[in-house]
Amino acid sequence: MRDAAPNTVYLKDYKSFGYLVDQVHLTFDLSPNATRVTSRIAFSPNPETEDRSFFLHGEKLRLIRAAIDGTAVSPEITAEGLRVAAPDAPFVWEAEVEIDPANNTALEGLYMSNGMYCTQCEAEGFRKITYYPDRPDVMSTFTVRINGDLPVLLSNGNPVQRGEGWAEWHDPWPKPAYLFALVAGDLVAHSDSFTTISGKSVDLNLWVRPGDEHKCAFGMEALKKSMKWDEDTYGREYDLDVFNIVAVDDFNMGAMENKGLNIFNSSCVLASPDTSTDANFERIEAIIAHEYFHNWTGNRITCRDWFQLCLKEGLTVFRDSQFTSDMRSAPVKRITDVIDLRARQFPEDNGPLSHPVRPESFQEINNFYTATVYEKGAEVIGMLKRLVGDAAYAEALDLYFARHDGQACTIEDWLKVFEDVTGRDLSQFKRWYSQSGTPRLKVEEEFSEGTYTLTLTQHTDPTPGQPDKQPQVIPVAVGLLSPNGDEVVPTRVLEMTEGTQSFTFEGLAAKPVPSILRDFSAPVIVERETDTAERAFLLAHDTDPFHRWEAGRALARETLVEMATGDATPLPDYLDGIRTLLRDKSLDPAYRALMLGLPGQSELAGHLHEAGITPDPAAIWIAVEDLKQALARDLQDMLPDIYAEAQVDAPYAPDAEQSGKRALGAAALDLISRLDGGKQAAAQYEAADNMTLQLSALGCLLGAETGDAQLAAFYDQWKDDRLVIDKWFMLQIMKAKPDRAAAVAKALTEHPDFTWKTPNRFRAVFGALAGNHAGFHDSSGAGYDLLADWLIRLDPLNPQTTARMCTAFQTWKRYDAGRQEMIAAQLDRIAATPDLSRDAGEMISRIRGA
Repeated sequence: MRDAAPNTVYLKDYKSFGYLVDQVHLTFDLSPNATRVTSRIAFSPNPETEDRSFFLHGEKLRLIRAAIDGTAVSPEITAEGLRVAAPDAPFVWEAEVEIDPANNTALEGLYMSNGMYCTQCEAEGFRKITYYPDRPDVMSTFTVRINGDLPVLLSNGNPVQRGEGWAEWHDPWPKPAYLFALVAGDLVAHSDSFTTISGKSVDLNLWVRPGDEHKCAFGMEALKKSMKWDEDTYGREYDLDVFNIVAVDDFNMGAMENKGLNIFNSSCVLASPDTSTDANFERIEAIIAHEYFHNWTGNRITCRDWFQLCLKEGLTVFRDSQFTSDMRSAPVKRITDVIDLRARQFPEDNGPLSHPVRPESFQEINNFYTATVYEKGAEVIGMLKRLVGDAAYAEALDLYFARHDGQACTIEDWLKVFEDVTGRDLSQFKRWYSQSGTPRLKVEEEFSEGTYTLTLTQHTDPTPGQPDKQPQVIPVAVGLLSPNGDEVVPTRVLEMTEGTQSFTFEGLAAKPVPSILRDFSAPVIVERETDTAERAFLLAHDTDPFHRWEAGRALARETLVEMATGDATPLPDYLDGIRTLLRDKSLDPAYRALMLGLPGQSELAGHLHEAGITPDPAAIWIAVEDLKQALARDLQDMLPDIYAEAQVDAPYAPDAEQSGKRALGAAALDLISRLDGGKQAAAQYEAADNMTLQLSALGCLLGAETGDAQLAAFYDQWKDDRLVIDKWFMLQIMKAKPDRAAAVAKALTEHPDFTWKTPNRFRAVFGALAGNHAGFHDSSGAGYDLLADWLIRLDPLNPQTTARMCTAFQTWKRYDAGRQEMIAAQLDRIAATPDLSRDAGEMISRIRGA
């Protein structure tokens, strides 16, 4: 383990490496506990710098020999790497090291998963494979020879040659070390091919463990759709002879875009109707697209340093969102993206873990794979596209690819292509990359003699390290409706650049009803005095799907806040609005299902906190349950028809049409189960021929506390399928009553199938516990104690997963003094753990120090 003492890295201190890497040749002699890695690397002086200090990163490596131009050298070796005198001229570095993949539980570098060798090198894992300048701005071509007795031996690029017990690969495209990949194992391939726009045939393989072959077809089709979409939409053609994907059970993240050899968490690529839900299929489609799109936005053009992480991730998340919008329902995709942003990124942006989209400093780069970098980074791209227009965006992207192909770039490089294409000065827009926090947009309005004036004032609260905020460029999409519901001013984008700014609309016959921040045109919080009547009006008449949903969401939130803080009953306007909307069968079933959804309990806690009210998790849970019960009673005459309408009379397909119907059916079934004690859910469970129907029915039964028999049957049916059993673990905790959630989670940690060293299983239990808002924050503190126990246990083995799970505590300052005291005690207990990893140590320090 690395020294846990903080070592802050700053963007302002960036310096290029003193040498270029012209070629890399690697030879792997695979052995579980003693893999030998021989490197032969051609270096030459970097003309951009005179600094010739030669330091190569390396961790947990046993150096056997090292040489420069064939002459043995004796480097100075530290826990971080090695240093040696090097010539100010071209030379060849040779080294042989030994590593222990079988005991590499951190899942960084080269490690083993169920007998398979695999790698994860982003961000700084390659230094656990061999000594190298492990930084993204050092790019080179790689030739790799793998010697081993396993039948499948894979690496980046194109296959060169192979024989009994060995294979050689060559990647002709220069890449940084973080994109290196190697896989060796007893695998089988689901194979296909794709013909690119220029007529080139590409071999496609999805490699899996024997027995998983039947779960590959959807992933392969998603890959081919992604390749075609990237050609049609961005003009990007694939550039190798082969594209390989490998499914790995033990993986800290979702997937990795290594050049030509993508490595995927099994849960993000394997799918079949009987084991995967519609949500699983959509997520798999999006992740496959995301990693494939990285081939250009991340691989061919990479980031100069890790501060520029949003350059590749924000742009690629935006691209995969575009893809899903085209493949499925664009309004539903936009709404679900906003739900996710508000649930994950807004708390991050406004809490102790707040940081800019491009951070200025870090101690552990693994801790900055965050919703701010990814999701807010994508929102910044969306705003830029909205400001410059579709045509200019397309022209700027073409210039970006042409100008920077094969380079390691910065945000400045990215924005410069837009300035060159449009002639705009984007220096103020750049603040979105450097300024943390969520801007708040206060709205005031005036109507006089046919002229309607909107006055907007922006404000961003202080965040850690940034007490003073400057005005940002905010595109505010606005439409105006007449009092009878007609749209009198279609969507217009107001470009806000000042602290306070007014915009006028003339020639109106009556005071309009504004529809503000249509399509969620900027990641801001709108503050505007309004009433339930206006929200109900917008719910009924707004022509913008997002803002119509937003009006319903606001009504639901207002209702829940009143119920959680007093004795109020559900607002009639909300119930009437939902009833009216559900009758409109012209609407997408998936959209209607979203309208039946309620704000998350954590979101409600944050809303109360912002209003100066200390949230009570138990009261919020009761309010949500009561509102669901009220919805069920109010809609009971409609629910059977809605449920019947949502049934699919066709063979299962995970497409948008069928998935939307099943989503609406699940929403209706949840309400029906509150009235019939789970009878309809039990019938659906017995008749289900796919996982979506089976799991939604089981969830309803657990919610009605009548599902013990089905829960046991579900386990017996699926106990040999690791991904389905993850669902079994998760569902029990998510559906547990608040006073039972920690006890259920603790009991499941004692189950023989709780393989806690596998990240997916650990997250299934403790991600579900953290996601059960009232259960995790139960006044007993049992949830806090249990999570802290297991984070302390996991940290020595897997620091990355530990650090990411620490974020469950990030909103602790919202709650009452008793809960704060209990959480602070657990944070202190974790911080005091001997040899705590740098990953977890930084996270706890930032959370605790707020």
